[in-house]
Amino acid sequence: MPQAKSGRLPAFFAVMFLFNMAANFAHPVTPSIIQSLRLSDYMFGLALASQMFVNFLFSPFWGRINDYLSSRRTLLVCGLGYALGQVFFALARTEIQFVLARMFAGIFVGGAYVSFLTYVVNVSAPDKRGRGMAITATVQSVSSSFGYFAGGMLGEIEIFLPVWVQAGTLAACALIFFFIMAYDTREELSTLRAGELARQCNPLSAFIQCRRFMTRMMAVLFLMYGLSSMGYIAFDQCFNYYIRDQFSLSSGYNGVIKAVLGVISLVANSTICMWILRRGDTARYMVGVMLICSAAMVGVILLESLVPFILVNVLFLAFYFISTPLSQSMVADLGQGGDINLVMGASNAVKSLGNIFGSLFAGFIYEVNAKLPFVFGFVAFAAASALMVAYWRMETAGKRAA
Repeated sequence: MPQAKSGRLPAFFAVMFLFNMAANFAHPVTPSIIQSLRLSDYMFGLALASQMFVNFLFSPFWGRINDYLSSRRTLLVCGLGYALGQVFFALARTEIQFVLARMFAGIFVGGAYVSFLTYVVNVSAPDKRGRGMAITATVQSVSSSFGYFAGGMLGEIEIFLPVWVQAGTLAACALIFFFIMAYDTREELSTLRAGELARQCNPLSAFIQCRRFMTRMMAVLFLMYGLSSMGYIAFDQCFNYYIRDQFSLSSGYNGVIKAVLGVISLVANSTICMWILRRGDTARYMVGVMLICSAAMVGVILLESLVPFILVNVLFLAFYFISTPLSQSMVADLGQGGDINLVMGASNAVKSLGNIFGSLFAGFIYEVNAKLPFVFGFVAFAAASALMVAYWRMETAGKRAA
């Protein structure tokens, strides 16, 4: 398998930063779009859940097909498909159109984010893989925040403008990826038979293949990752709508808040996260990170005033952003070997599954009480913390036995 030439990964990360910024342009204006079109409040959760459901179905497929097509080809297809999906989103005017547009985009979103992970894993030396995963997660979290800021500012001009700019930027990034990335295929495309391809297009077949690598420790880790993703997306989607609905803040304020969070995320990941990865005992520190997230969520539930509410949200997000590269690094370490692309695809699918239920529940229970999505997020993080403790104990026992 060819390795990336010198300079390819820095360029890749730069374009990934722009791609992920664009992927978040529409988020700060989505609450305004929903309210301007007089759609139901639950649409902020239902629309994203629809996208994540399709993302979930296709993620293992994209993880496997990368073995044959290479990440650069997959990103070309998925970037252009994602851009087209956002065009459909910009044109949507009814609830069913919103859902269908999100579902179409979800086919390609999963492929893009799986390809980010598999490319970094494939072209990184084993001893640099953890650092590469940390950089990937940092780029994604920081660029997401600045994407919110850019989208929020564009939304102050016209609420649909961020969506159109998003579509154009995603398409441009897809083309740039194709020209700057190295081939990272693991198997020749000529070895893939039509019948085998048809089976791999079947999402159920793709998930059955997870039996090839699934262990008890990985099952616990995947469940923890899924629960934390569920809690985060319930919080994040509700936060965007909550500050618009409860505090009447425009998309610009949403963007500024997320930009500040992006700076905090950069500092946290470049200091605390890197320090933890250098220490080596990642699982032990992850227990503490998850417990802090759970405690911060309690503050989110209880505080009512705007400034304290924002501050405790900052604390929660700073430590959640730290948890993401640590989780991905642990998954990559457990999945080392011939099935690494399939493992990373399944990992992204688990995250998507958490996002489906998190966003769906957040949307519907918001109709009952605006604070309930935050309560749901706390329960998810508390359960994830308990699983992280269990994983740490299993890892410790395994080291002692060895």
